[in-house]
Amino acid sequence: MQREKMRGMGRLLRAFASSAKGFAGAWREEQAFRQEVGFACVALPVALWLGRTGVERALLAGPVLLILIVELLNSAIEATVDRIGLEQHVLAGLAKDIGSAAVMLSFILLGVMWLLVLLDR
Repeated sequence: MQREKMRGMGRLLRAFASSAKGFAGAWREEQAFRQEVGFACVALPVALWLGRTGVERALLAGPVLLILIVELLNSAIEATVDRIGLEQHVLAGLAKDIGSAAVMLSFILLGVMWLLVLLDR
């Protein structure tokens, strides 16, 4: 049996509350997320300062935010895998490794974007 979906402002408030719980949980449970938030607190102002135009600022800041997004998704994958079972399983390890690879690629994207923007001066 499906519950009736909320609409309008009630749905928006519930979504906001769920997002806040997600941020709080990631902050509380995930050291990598805390480290990346610290990195973002430094990198975002630098990106806004280094960018000469709005497009440059977006190209420098966007990958910083993407790292946080990918880390949140990676943490969700890890939590789901851990919920299913803590025993060693090749597919559980693969899921976690793939999530970690996605985070690494987002850092590589950041490096490439910053190099392309800053070396084009």
